Amino acid sequence: MSQFLYALPALACPVGMGLMMWFMMRSGRNTTTPPAGADPREQELAALRKEIDGLRTQVTPRSGAPERERTP
Repeated sequence: MSQFLYALPALACPVGMGLMMWFMMRSGRNTTTPPAGADPREQELAALRKEIDGLRTQVTPRSGAPERERTP
């Protein structure tokens, strides 16, 4: 029985590491990524860019002010 108590701390580290690796691999399987076009933030960003482009065509630049270039 005393030999078992000496072996227990020596086995705790590898067994614990194996369990942690198993749990981490198992939790990684359940994550799913949504399709590229399904992100509502991307849709909102595209709508805002379209609105900005429409507003830029309506506004005429002032005579003394330089026109800004659009950055992508």
